[in-house]
Amino acid sequence: MYRTVNDFIVDWSVAAEGTLRVLQSLSDEKLDQAIVEGHSTLGWLGWHLATSPAFFSGLVGLNVESAIGGNKEEIKVREIVEMYKKIVEAVKSEAESNLTDEKLVEKIESFAGETTRGTLLRKLIDHQTHHRGQMTVLLRQAGLPVPGVMGPTKEEQL
Repeated sequence: MYRTVNDFIVDWSVAAEGTLRVLQSLSDEKLDQAIVEGHSTLGWLGWHLATSPAFFSGLVGLNVESAIGGNKEEIKVREIVEMYKKIVEAVKSEAESNLTDEKLVEKIESFAGETTRGTLLRKLIDHQTHHRGQMTVLLRQAGLPVPGVMGPTKEEQL
């Protein structure tokens, strides 16, 4: 749970940089890579990471809109990366402008029942980390480069 806006901004910036490196490792040709047929693909996960911060932001009272429209099945890596960069900055800007340390500890209703804004912002980062981890497995499975996010990858240690 976050108790200060600055703590959230610092963590959000670091986490977003790691997620951006993963998204930049995608290729249009491999967006349909899934662990097995019928599971989330690299393309879907990338699209989801570029859109879901708007959902979490809305829950805490921030006005962040997802700018990805159209058919998510036809989206390209360049669009995912650009939209992710925009939503990262929008979350940061909205948090700096509209949240206070006091608001972070206020209880609000959400999909998870009564919780605090600071807890939901932690869930936003945890959610992103979860999907980013899924993507690193799929990147390797697809033969794409796997960037070190929370430390070097095996390839980076060679």
